Amino acid sequence: MMKKIISTAVFAFLLTALATAQRIAYVDVTDILESLPEYQKAQEQLDKVATQWRQEIAQEQDKVKGLYSKYQAEQVLLSEEMKKQREEEIMNKEKEVRDMQRVKFGPEGALFKKREELVKPIQDRVYAAIQKFAEDKGYEFVFDKGSASGMLYADKRNDKTEDVKTMLKKG
Repeated sequence: MMKKIISTAVFAFLLTALATAQRIAYVDVTDILESLPEYQKAQEQLDKVATQWRQEIAQEQDKVKGLYSKYQAEQVLLSEEMKKQREEEIMNKEKEVRDMQRVKFGPEGALFKKREELVKPIQDRVYAAIQKFAEDKGYEFVFDKGSASGMLYADKRNDKTEDVKTMLKKG
């Protein structure tokens, strides 16, 4: 009799556990993006722009090196005032090149903005597809396997943020 009760309890527990199991999936967003021709085209455009800007910056760095070499060669013939002037000219040119790098490749630079312009609409389309897939197939959570971006979709029913806030307020 005891075995029947334990068996029934275990069966009921397993049934309850299965009924409340959350459906979780993962995707590799990078792989998805790289499979899209429009993404590949956008990446090629970005690579071309970045290569062109790197060449421009390299040319400017060569100019700085040229100014410095010329300064070193003529240094013994220059007065102190002219030395200062040339050194200042070289430092200004170096600053100009660093600023150019920052403007083109910095965190909010032109390349970042160009990437956002070309790639963001494609990413948005992929994320919308992931959300629709998750909703259609009944997944509660979808994670990105290929990057550190983490969770891509979560069913709002599983958001317990407010519950934790309430618990903390109660002390």
